[in-house]
Amino acid sequence: MTGFAIGLLAVTLSLDAFLASLGRGARGPSAGIGLALRTGVVFGTVEAVTPLIGWGLGVAALSHVASVDHWIAFALLMAVGLRMALQGVKPPAPFPSAGRGTAALLATAIGTSVDALAVGASLALLEVNIVAVALAVGISTLILSTAGVLAGRYLGQRFGGWAELLGGLVLIGLGCAILADHLST
Repeated sequence: MTGFAIGLLAVTLSLDAFLASLGRGARGPSAGIGLALRTGVVFGTVEAVTPLIGWGLGVAALSHVASVDHWIAFALLMAVGLRMALQGVKPPAPFPSAGRGTAALLATAIGTSVDALAVGASLALLEVNIVAVALAVGISTLILSTAGVLAGRYLGQRFGGWAELLGGLVLIGLGCAILADHLST
């Protein structure tokens, strides 16, 4: 996997956390740098750990699925990408009024990282440096989540759907590229 592909994957996996961060910041002027950094660190850490967990689970299953690994990676990325794209075209809903406490923040971070877990499992089927991917995802999520809280009061719900749609299409494209690469060899 090229550095460009890792970067694209990292940004795509960060979009759910970015959107949740926009929601946290959309609640008004009290969304300052402290809340933004705390949100970024929690989301970034969780998003960095979940692909590692998924990758570990995928490696454990690898010997059983080696002959169809490219199809599994394709299906997982397609499913995650389609879900994201469909979420992006749904009419915008008001941001949830979850609390700003640590427990609410951690629960939101875990909820937004399920996609990274599934992608991590699919990456176990490929020859990738999972540590580089996890670091890229964590750093991208930290930056985007921090920026999301700060931008939330200005951007709110206006652009969230478009970002999620684009992220879903990127994952679908990545899944198709993996399948095409394996079928051509």
